[in-house]
Amino acid sequence: MGYFFVGFIFCWFSSPLFAQDTLINNAFKTGERLEYRVYYHSGVGNLTAGEAILTVEDWTEKYTGNDKTVFHITGKGNSLGLFNFFFKVRDKFQSYVDKQTLLPYVFLRETREGKFEKDDKVTFNREKNEAVSLAGKSYIPDNVHDIISAIYSMRTLDVSDFGADSMYQINFFLDDSVYTSAVKYMGTGLLKTKWGKIRCLKIAPMMATGDVFADKYPMYVWVSDDENHVPIMGESEVVVGSVKMELIHYSGLVKPLEFVHK
Repeated sequence: MGYFFVGFIFCWFSSPLFAQDTLINNAFKTGERLEYRVYYHSGVGNLTAGEAILTVEDWTEKYTGNDKTVFHITGKGNSLGLFNFFFKVRDKFQSYVDKQTLLPYVFLRETREGKFEKDDKVTFNREKNEAVSLAGKSYIPDNVHDIISAIYSMRTLDVSDFGADSMYQINFFLDDSVYTSAVKYMGTGLLKTKWGKIRCLKIAPMMATGDVFADKYPMYVWVSDDENHVPIMGESEVVVGSVKMELIHYSGLVKPLEFVHK
């Protein structure tokens, strides 16, 4: 569950192609809350594996020295039920994000996945192009995001000029390194949910191959085709079975989601 939650987050990493000093944000606001259920499908049927929750709050941060109000965005991923015995997950990511640029000042990470544990604090110094973590200093390019701020920055983009099968390079800072990947745009279509059908953008993020994912484009993600750009569902084939992550509750959106009830 931990791998899939992180992979789902990765699909929205920021692209240098769209870097700006100020972004027009019509996609989200303070008070938004998105809740997801993670399912694992195998030969024995569908099993609830975990949950993921994304929230947006206001926060008066001290890092700029002027008590500036920023977005405090939190992402949590937890395993549930029997999966706690097989592979217990307690992940928490926090990003303190400038409201004008949507670039992060500080990123906090608490990872608990099975026997693996990692905590980190990354402070972004834009003037020096440095990211200072618990391990030391690293060079960063302009406008680089962390894994949480990137989700929300990408949600503000105008995707009306996306073409079929378009490819977009993306970068992100994690584990004291800057990584580059890509997102493939697959088109639009109606997706069935418990509230009705909703028109979505379908994208495929490139992932690293290895023990979990069988190929570099193993995942599809459906995002609402409106100004909210809310991730509605993610689905991936893994080495054994498949995993699905779907929106089960939402509140505090800028605009209501529009569902078709036919």
